[in-house]
Amino acid sequence: MRAIVYKESRQIDHPEALFEIELPEPQPGPRDLLVRVQAISVNPVDYKVRQRMPSASPRVLGWDAVGEVVAVGQSVTAFKPGDRVWYAGAFDRPGSNAEMQCVDERIVSIAPRSLSAPDAAALPLTSITAWELLFERLGIKPGKHPSGDVLLVSGAAGGVGSILLQLASRLTAATVIATAGRAESRLWVESLGAHHVVDYHEPLAPQLAKLGFPAVTHVASLTHTDQYFPQFVELIAPFGHLALIDDPPALDVSAMKFRSLSLHWEFMFSRSMFETNDMNAQGQLLRDVATLVDAGVLRTTATQQLGSINVENLRRAQAQLERGGVRGKLVLAGFDD
Repeated sequence: MRAIVYKESRQIDHPEALFEIELPEPQPGPRDLLVRVQAISVNPVDYKVRQRMPSASPRVLGWDAVGEVVAVGQSVTAFKPGDRVWYAGAFDRPGSNAEMQCVDERIVSIAPRSLSAPDAAALPLTSITAWELLFERLGIKPGKHPSGDVLLVSGAAGGVGSILLQLASRLTAATVIATAGRAESRLWVESLGAHHVVDYHEPLAPQLAKLGFPAVTHVASLTHTDQYFPQFVELIAPFGHLALIDDPPALDVSAMKFRSLSLHWEFMFSRSMFETNDMNAQGQLLRDVATLVDAGVLRTTATQQLGSINVENLRRAQAQLERGGVRGKLVLAGFDD
């Protein structure tokens, strides 16, 4: 099968940053599905792994995928060949930048019927991340009973923010405030459900106070946490919560003590990496998201379809993400004939 891989950590324009090779078709383990990949999306984790984790042997990147089940392991009970599935994969297994991929059935669900493969591929990784961050890390409760929760989403126009805004505004009673730095980003986050928008180029506290929010109860920090951390600490009300997904080099968390603030990290691969007892929660989560998509409650966050799954297009996608400023998700569909 064809696969796009890397070995050494190279600049994305280097010929060996990503390259195509032939690999044997993977064989499913007892709980695995063997999936023929139809569409993928590209996430910041793709370029971060390529930049920071050189590999002794060619490594297949890619996590988000939609595809057709072609074979199942002997212990699989929930899926059969011919099913169209979606998933975000596991950090420590070969990825979706290949024609065929094995994935544990516990982190898979049937894909939304109302979306094309590329539109669906935009959602799994970010939906899992946003869902776990919102409901499990920050502890915001689903339902529309008034709660007094005020959620600030920093870096709201990116992939995770684009689905987090939808989940928070449509499934909870929280007031949702997004940060955005450009006019098109402001329009984007408003269309996804943000009740208010503030400019991250300017100090946040005066803008929030002008909106009538001298403090917030929760912050979801999706990028540049170290840059905004001092502002967050001053903005969060006593006993509030800060959750992050990025990799700040250092944070002085002692500043959180006097307000008894809680700090949470969200890493959506933890369940599959450690095969936790509730690993199947991600499959159920994706089933719930698919139901919400098919009901019209949630929409795809795909903003650019960059063509087929090949080296050139994957380089373009990773280069865009490295430069920053991408709204929503970048997707690719089908392998070249």
